[in-house]
Amino acid sequence: MVEIERKFRIRSLDFIEESYHHSDIVQGYLNSAAERTVRVRIRGSQGYLTVKGKSNESGTTRMEWEKEIARQDAEELLQLCEDFVIDKTRYLVKTDSHLFEIDVFHGQNAGLILAEIELSDENESFIKPNWLGEEVTGDIRFYNSYLSQNPYSKW
Repeated sequence: MVEIERKFRIRSLDFIEESYHHSDIVQGYLNSAAERTVRVRIRGSQGYLTVKGKSNESGTTRMEWEKEIARQDAEELLQLCEDFVIDKTRYLVKTDSHLFEIDVFHGQNAGLILAEIELSDENESFIKPNWLGEEVTGDIRFYNSYLSQNPYSKW
């Protein structure tokens, strides 16, 4: 499956009032090489194993494969992950026909808030809410795999 997404920093916390759901996420990386990442995630009572390929030149498009796994399996795999585990709260905000996933990071990445929007085409237009800030699509510093090795608190 191909994933097309754009990523942005957030300029205000106004998105919280607009969100219709939020959940806590813990994730780590079994492999964080640029050519492919292998991620283990726990969200709620469910575990996930995700493989992502290398991004295209603009950073918007890459192959992604994800499989639900038992939470217990995910907990065990997290023990094998590189560096440290990322802890964040994800908020969901619907605007028009699009969904923004906004991650408020905790722990060593506290202070960082990022929004992602998945698109069906790289050039697809979408409404940009007033809380949406600078675009960071393709900037590897804002990839979760990078943040798991180079936390925001140490920039």
